[in-house]
Amino acid sequence: MTALLVTAAVTLLASLLLPYAVKPWLIRLGVVDVPSARSSHVKTTIRGMGLAAALATAAGYGVAVLTGAVTVNRAVFAVVLLIIGACAAVGWTEDLRGLSIRGRAAAQLGIGAAGSAVLIVMTGQSFWWLPLAAVAVAAYVNIANFMDGINGISGLHGVTVGAAYAAAGSLSDQPWLTAGGAILAMAFLGFLPWNLGRGTVFLGDVGSYLLGASVAALAIAGFFTGVYVEYVLSPILVYVADTGYTLLRRIKAGERWYASHREHVYQRLTDVGFSHLQSSAAVTVCTAAVIVLGFTAATAPLPVVALCVAASVAVLVLYVASPDLIRRYRRKSKVTRLPVA
Repeated sequence: MTALLVTAAVTLLASLLLPYAVKPWLIRLGVVDVPSARSSHVKTTIRGMGLAAALATAAGYGVAVLTGAVTVNRAVFAVVLLIIGACAAVGWTEDLRGLSIRGRAAAQLGIGAAGSAVLIVMTGQSFWWLPLAAVAVAAYVNIANFMDGINGISGLHGVTVGAAYAAAGSLSDQPWLTAGGAILAMAFLGFLPWNLGRGTVFLGDVGSYLLGASVAALAIAGFFTGVYVEYVLSPILVYVADTGYTLLRRIKAGERWYASHREHVYQRLTDVGFSHLQSSAAVTVCTAAVIVLGFTAATAPLPVVALCVAASVAVLVLYVASPDLIRRYRRKSKVTRLPVA
């Protein structure tokens, strides 16, 4: 436990302090985010601060091994770090000079396939899982990138999912997962003070790729090492639901689904009056609720499992419908307040 606490503390401290060194460097490099069609901000902002979170993550993984927080499955732990680092490097390249859509997709799929193949060999799983695992890495990296559009959302997601995976590792007797989850949580907790409030810095692609790869790599490695699927999947369901629903909604409307936009559920919440922090909090609360339900279902009797699944579906449906429900409620409220002639 002491080793885990030291690992978490070092990661948090590094994430809090490294931006002081990274920020001036980003300014000199001109790594800035210019508002676009998919942006929820209106001014040019420094991006790429995810580099600090990436360095803090690497430091945390090193400390976890050196202090003995991870005593078994160190090879799995190392492969997870390599997947995370490789994806973050692709994101950093995108921040610096840009990559084509095909180039990004090829890199993400290649990293996912290579890392998953090594994990499959290590854990003795069937290679039938390889295509799904490779796509899962690339998909969640992009989901995290799409969802990184307002202040606080990615930081809170990293903290929430990291805490969930740390708990999953503890419940499953997988110290590497406990350490990995704690590092993920602390790396993004340290970023939050830099991003909340004025929102003067953004993660950039390096940070959103770091987040997506961290979640995907921990989830895939956890699944391959026998962690309950409910522990693995429940933390990501809200992000997947938001992205999937938005994609289907745009396709149904005849829009170019691949074009830049700001029609995600969390962005539409800001359109109906939520602040960035309120929208981020709504996503986080729903994520936490689904996590609790998923963790409960993992070891519960069948009737309780059914109730947990139904409740999780209800949370997801309520979340994706929330902007329209709020808009309708406010419209009705305005009508009822109109003076009677």
